Amino acid sequence: MRKPPCVLIIAGSDSGGGAGIQADLKTCAALGVHGMTAITSITAQNTMEVTAVQDILPEIVKAQIDAVVGDIGVDVAKTGMLHTSEIIEVVTNEIGEHRFPVVVDPVMVSKGGAPLLKPEAVTTLVKKLLPLTTVITPNAMEAEALAGLKVKSLE
Repeated sequence: MRKPPCVLIIAGSDSGGGAGIQADLKTCAALGVHGMTAITSITAQNTMEVTAVQDILPEIVKAQIDAVVGDIGVDVAKTGMLHTSEIIEVVTNEIGEHRFPVVVDPVMVSKGGAPLLKPEAVTTLVKKLLPLTTVITPNAMEAEALAGLKVKSLE
């Protein structure tokens, strides 16, 4: 029997279950892949708003990644909410060390408008994480912020 692909999701936890780690794990299950997690932040949110954010210590984020890599293995990683420069730096170091492909969803703002990436962390994301990225999946607003250009069309 062949082992299913193993996807490490490095992202925030959404208490409402509609985004973040919870949504990504549902997608993994639907696609028949083994989803694993390294939680970067815990949010208190529902379908209307984010009311609180608590970041996980960067050394705990690192420990979560190392625990999964060291035992189960990672075929690909997918990032979501990385909130701070310190979290982005530890994630970048881990990706560089373990050399797995990574899909970056540069989650910057919740649907309700709450900031999920601190403004000072945008530069860290662009300069440190994006050069190691295999695929990036920004929406139009995120693409504008990362590229410093106005998105006018799909092209």
